[in-house]
Amino acid sequence: MDLFLQQTLSGLATGAIYASLALAVVMIYQAIDHFNFAQGEMAMFSTFIAWQMIDWGMPYWAAFAVCLFLSFIGGMAIERIVFAPLHSAPVLSHIVVFIALTLIFNAIAGFIWEFTIKEFPSPFPAKLPFETNLIGPHELGVVIVTLIMLGLIYAFFRYTPVGLAMRAAAANPDSALLVGVSVKKMLALGWGLAALVGAVAGMMIAPVVFLEPNMMLTVLLYGFAGAVVGGLTSPGGAVVGGFMMGVLENLAGEYVIGSELKLTFALVVIVAVLLFKPSGLFGRTVVQRV
Repeated sequence: MDLFLQQTLSGLATGAIYASLALAVVMIYQAIDHFNFAQGEMAMFSTFIAWQMIDWGMPYWAAFAVCLFLSFIGGMAIERIVFAPLHSAPVLSHIVVFIALTLIFNAIAGFIWEFTIKEFPSPFPAKLPFETNLIGPHELGVVIVTLIMLGLIYAFFRYTPVGLAMRAAAANPDSALLVGVSVKKMLALGWGLAALVGAVAGMMIAPVVFLEPNMMLTVLLYGFAGAVVGGLTSPGGAVVGGFMMGVLENLAGEYVIGSELKLTFALVVIVAVLLFKPSGLFGRTVVQRV
């Protein structure tokens, strides 16, 4: 029983990272109807920026805040500079640009910081104030930080005028324009917020997987899986899907398939959901008139 609880709690910690990336993926998907394949590399690049500031002597949480601000501005800039001109371009054009951004961020990070593994510090204490072998201090801290962030994002979208405008622009751009919402600005804000969420995920997972330009490849795959499981039309569902993937990955790796096939497990989950419930567990079925 202790092993089961340990794997479940550890899965919730990693699931918090997957939930963050799943949310970022869904936010971009709702805006442009495409997966952002560069989401992981954007998060990795933001994490390197935070590491550089910490290496220069800046306190962790100050570097954390500055990194979030820079990530937000960078996400908005990418949307305005790169994707706004491609608004009416074919789907293939968007896919090519996403792949190009992935390679560009990876190459620039390797050029600036090299491809050697770097240790990223954890902001949480080495020991918990209570005795337990079920969860470590960093894992518990990741869950708390992620839940706080998700709660703030929920409140932003639910109770603020800008958040409501962003939801309207994503759900029905034409109707949003009719009531005076600037869809272009809302898209840019959505990209900035998605980049910010990805940066949090990168800084939380870096102490576990260590920092290097390819660190987010596997993590992003689980984020995609969480988004597909929860539903690409449901941000809340994507968050739940991310937590589910973290727990299922740990339990399946421990009791069913072993750690060697954990990545394959994520791919199988994606294929199975797309085959039997393409809208995800919490997504809505989109009907288009032709």
